[in-house]
Parts: sequence; structure tokens; C-alpha cells
Amino acid sequence: MYRFLLTPRWWGINVFVLLAIPFCIFMGSWQLSRFEGRVHEEHAANRQAASDASQAARPLDSMLPVNKATSGRRVSAHGRYGAQLLVPGRQLDDKNGFYVLTLLRTDHGKSLPVVRGWLPGKASAAKAPAAPRGEVTVVGALQASETPGDNGVSAQGGLPAGQTAAISSAALVNLVPDRLYDAWVTLDKADSGMKAVPASAPDGTGLDLKAFQNLGYTGEWFVFAGFTVFMWFRLLRREVEAARDAALGLAPEDSVPVPVSNS
Repeated sequence: MYRFLLTPRWWGINVFVLLAIPFCIFMGSWQLSRFEGRVHEEHAANRQAASDASQAARPLDSMLPVNKATSGRRVSAHGRYGAQLLVPGRQLDDKNGFYVLTLLRTDHGKSLPVVRGWLPGKASAAKAPAAPRGEVTVVGALQASETPGDNGVSAQGGLPAGQTAAISSAALVNLVPDRLYDAWVTLDKADSGMKAVPASAPDGTGLDLKAFQNLGYTGEWFVFAGFTVFMWFRLLRREVEAARDAALGLAPEDSVPVPVSNS
């Protein structure tokens, strides 16, 4: 009854199944390993962030350019505060508000954007406290320049004078005459009653959409493997039934009962 398994057609089916199942299992396991790797990276990033917060601040220039390894690290810079800008449309503790951004002209002749703190409500220069005078040393978390679309950052157009949508040298170059660092710092302790702005995670860390895509692909590949086995058994059953009917001398149409009309 199972001699049909030796026919060329079934040899092809069997070879396909024997190759497809291990391939699907391999791909599912690979996607699962990618998901686990992203989870591990998130945990490592969280541990690194906790470690960065407890480490002594390092000189700004020694941590540039900003990358995944230096983003969020504590740095220090020395200079004098200059021009002040507001960054509207920023949320903190689920409340709308704005950042107070002041440029620190360093000893190297370049200006560093420093987020001195956050205030609730609509951006208003009258509410923003003035920066300390004289020489200061700032300590805070190093951040990469923003671009429109990052963390809800909107485009630059349509803002009043003295405001900027993104904290980046590209956005600030048209607003201030200073030579700028391609980075910014958020202070550990905010000035003058403002709330400190926590450092944001660098791009490419954490459980993003791609991580959950990997998890979804894992399930799909294992489903494909199960479906392949299911279809093989279904084809085998149909072939066995056909062989049994042929052994009993039944034509294919005789194996399916046909209803008889009483009229």
C-alpha cells in the first residue's frame, strides 16, 4: 500500500520536507537568537547607564565624538554662559513644557549647548531664569545632536525668535554666531528651581520594533515547519486512501457517495 512512497513524485516530496523542516527550525532559532541578543544589549545598556551615572565626570573633549559608547556619559566643561534659547514642546513626567538651553563658551573657543533644566507650560523667555555669570564648570550627561523625528523633535520652521526645535549644531548655526560642538549636555542638577532633564538612550539600544519583529519571525518559521509536517501527513493520507480504493477496484468517482434524487 505504501509503495507509492518510492515513486519519483514522492521522492521529491520527501526530499523537500526533509530539507524544509530543518531549514525552518534553523531560521526560527536564528531569529530567536537575534531577539535574545537585543534583550541582552538592552540590559547591558541599562547597566552601563547606571555605571555612567556613578562615574566621575570626564573632560568633554576626551569623550567626543558622541557614539553609543560615550552617549550618556558624564562629562565636564569649563567656560562662560552666553546666548540662551528655549526648546518648546518637550515633555517631562507626562507634562508639557520646554527646555532652557544656554550656550557655554568653553576655553577652546567653541560653544557647548547646555540644557540647564525644564519648566512646565508654554515656552516663555520671561519664565526662564538667567544663567549664572562668570566662569562656571558644568557637569552633565553627554548627548548626540538631535534631528527632526528623533524623540518627537519637530521641524525648525514656524518658531518665534529665541527658540529652537532641535538641539543640534545644524539647527543652532542659523540662530547664534558661535562655533558649536556637535553635541550637547544636560546638567545633573538643574539651575534655579528647574527640573533636571534625564539623559536619553542612544539610538539603536533597547527593545525597539526590530526586536519584536525578530520575535514574530521566530513564531512564523516554527509555524512553517509545523505546516510542512501537516501537509505531508495530509498528502500521505490521501495517497493511502487512493491506493486502498484502487486495491478494492473502485474508480475515483465511486469512492465519493453521490446523493440519489427521489423524484
